[in-house]
Amino acid sequence: MIVSTKGRYALRVMTRLAKNATGEYIPLKEIAEDENISQKYLETIMCALSKGGFVDAVHGKGGGYRLNRTPAEYTVGSILKLAEGSLSAVSCTSQGPSACSRSECCITKPMWDKLDALIDDYFESITLEDLLKDCQN
Repeated sequence: MIVSTKGRYALRVMTRLAKNATGEYIPLKEIAEDENISQKYLETIMCALSKGGFVDAVHGKGGGYRLNRTPAEYTVGSILKLAEGSLSAVSCTSQGPSACSRSECCITKPMWDKLDALIDDYFESITLEDLLKDCQN
């Protein structure tokens, strides 16, 4: 499993917003500069986070983005899954049209399923609040 820049940047942006204890909206340009991310690329990520219900967005003067829940209510897993679509270690364990036609008879599929469960359990056990605490230590 390789987490793309989209997933890594989404996580960085969410931690940046989580540090905003005031709850004020942070302009996209400020986030892009602080995180050294292209503003154009960041727009795509923020659109996905907004549509996914992870952030509130206000457009225009005085606008920007902010979390709409406490940092403890966001898991790393939920953020990465929103950005990446899947955290499957191998493509054959994914669901839908890309699912493997051999999954019924594949002797290795149970092993890959267990790995996917381990990855999911790990990332779902970490919250933005945990990341902020780890950063302070």
